[in-house]
Amino acid sequence: MHHPVSRQAAALAIVLAAPSAFATPAVPDAAPETVVVTASRTPERADQVIADTTVIGPEEIARAGAGSVADLLARQRGIEIVRNGGPGASTSVFVRGANSNQVVVLIDGVRIGSSTTGAASWNAIPLSAIDHIEVVYGPLSTLYGADAIGGVVQIFTRQSDGAPQLGASIGGGSYGTRQADTAIHGASGALRYALGAAHEEATGFSATRPGSSSYNADDDGYSRNSANGRIAVQLAEGHEAGLQFLKSRLRAQYDSGAAGFDTRNIQDIDSYAVFLNDRILPNWRSSLQWARSNDRLGSFTGSAAAGTSRIDTRQDEATWQNTIAIGADTLQLLVGHRKETVQSTSGADTAATPPSPLNRSRITNSVAASYDLRRGSHQVDLSARNDHSVYGSKTTGAAGYAYAFSDALRASAGVGTSFRVPTFNELYYPGYGLASNKPEQGRNAEAALRYQVADGELQATYYRNRLTDMIVNVNPCPERTGSCAYNVNHALLEGWTLSAATRVKAIDLRASADFQDPRDETTGKQLARRARRHATFSASHTAGQLESGIELQASGQRFDDAANRNRLGGYGLLNLSTRWRFTPDWSLLVRLDNVADKRYELARNYGTAGRSWFAALHYGAR
Repeated sequence: MHHPVSRQAAALAIVLAAPSAFATPAVPDAAPETVVVTASRTPERADQVIADTTVIGPEEIARAGAGSVADLLARQRGIEIVRNGGPGASTSVFVRGANSNQVVVLIDGVRIGSSTTGAASWNAIPLSAIDHIEVVYGPLSTLYGADAIGGVVQIFTRQSDGAPQLGASIGGGSYGTRQADTAIHGASGALRYALGAAHEEATGFSATRPGSSSYNADDDGYSRNSANGRIAVQLAEGHEAGLQFLKSRLRAQYDSGAAGFDTRNIQDIDSYAVFLNDRILPNWRSSLQWARSNDRLGSFTGSAAAGTSRIDTRQDEATWQNTIAIGADTLQLLVGHRKETVQSTSGADTAATPPSPLNRSRITNSVAASYDLRRGSHQVDLSARNDHSVYGSKTTGAAGYAYAFSDALRASAGVGTSFRVPTFNELYYPGYGLASNKPEQGRNAEAALRYQVADGELQATYYRNRLTDMIVNVNPCPERTGSCAYNVNHALLEGWTLSAATRVKAIDLRASADFQDPRDETTGKQLARRARRHATFSASHTAGQLESGIELQASGQRFDDAANRNRLGGYGLLNLSTRWRFTPDWSLLVRLDNVADKRYELARNYGTAGRSWFAALHYGAR
């Protein structure tokens, strides 16, 4: 069996571990006092979570400047991105080598994404609305159902608490970037509220490069408008009701080879939820939520009506979650209902043509249970879930175990199964889908060792996730003439992740390295657009009112295609930032990305930003 670990991995582990032997620890991905929700669907101290989890906090988000959510995720361990041009372009996020449609994305507990592609519209998510992000690596189908093969990314918008606070910022930079946002949050009596709005635009750069069949030398810019809010009312002690929403509209230009026409996408993502949280008994908490999310994509590729199309996805979901404390243990019971509806139109549609085969809906009903057991140095997590849909009954299970050798050193291990339902495109898209396609299935095993003292952390994680019935594009198609999406491949996502954080004098240091082998076991080829090596490093220093930081990203070579014929070279990026808090309420951020003006590709013949700068003036607490 081939293992992705090499001598370089072992050497880097020693390098990462060395500072903790003689230095005072610094803030890691998630400090012990940090509370996370996503790993178990209930608040839990980060240092007591068995699942591999990382948290991107408000300070790191503030330092990101005008970067996108995907750019921010790409600086984390275990995550790679692919983008077809600038920040407004179509974007994929790979977690532990899993496809973008094998990752569940939530905004404040509401699942978002397209049922036709199976992936979230990362380019339309506004960074300015985000308070923090939790990433849980590995399969979580027992908690979140279908598609949670590679992991779950949950985005939390700003919450309401304390005295009213107003915040606002305005900024600009390279490629005609302009940005402005404002927010207010606070509490008054039984009412808690948080509201925000933002606008961002850029003239951009060419989405494609010479060599692409769609190449057009013009700049491809974007604009994004968004609003978000959360209002909650305490009805009585232990009883709260509220609503939350996020709306974002993205207008993004791209290249189609059609000169003289503004080829563009208009992408709308919305999420809404109403919720009722009750403490029924001192040890029994109930949460009831109804949510709706929309993902609408309009494409305009020509001046004629035939050059327009629209694909709309709507997801309606109702969940009832009960969390019961039994001594030091926790029992959780969940019932869920989700309906997905897709409507598709094109400029060629007429009364004489049949409705689009994508105009369909499907329903999934779910029941799940989990039990968290704690006995001294031992912790056990057990969970199971049944999802019933048009594919019949699908049961997934997971088990995790952790043992604390001391307050600082803990070992953990886990196994779990997962699945991904075929997208509407893979089932019904003309000339591509097959209605007979079955869900993909995953079986994962992993083990981790974590050393944590004060606010510092050193961690090593090994994982092995085997996927069966993978859906890929095959030609010839076994069931008809031409090509099609078909259950044929087996894949193995295997690797090591190393991470560390420490302090050397007044400098906070963080580093991570991933040594992975995401491969198609049917063909023996490396999965497209995924590197076998990638690493991150950051250092930050605070001196009085001035904060300075440096970031490094490095990625090995990848292949742009499944046949591994088109190689994409490795790359390294250097970013610098500084923030000056010249009063308690006012601060100035200056950021310089890709300092060395590195020319690189995330996707073959698609453009990426060169050296660029951004500056913003901010008022109020983030």
